[in-house]
Amino acid sequence: MRDVVRDHVVEHLGAADAVLVVDETGFLKKGSASCGVGRQYTGSAGKITNCQIGVFAAYVSDKGHAFLDRALYLPRAWTEKPERLTAALPPPGFLRHPINT
Repeated sequence: MRDVVRDHVVEHLGAADAVLVVDETGFLKKGSASCGVGRQYTGSAGKITNCQIGVFAAYVSDKGHAFLDRALYLPRAWTEKPERLTAALPPPGFLRHPINT
């Protein structure tokens, strides 16, 4: 599906001076059941707090903009406990390798 979206974006929004915008966003969370939630730094709060971290890629040109991809990054505490991942049931292919220690 990502290839279909990318092809559509390039066909309708393609431009020589277009840019790819990559942005990480923290989603503040309470509790510990949401997949990937943990105490980590997020710019949306400006501090270390309980949150999830998502990374998004968007294509931007003077013709418009569109999201191309997304990933949920997991703290090491999640990747080292498979039972926690199983309980949270993340969709296949949605997760990426951990970046936090």
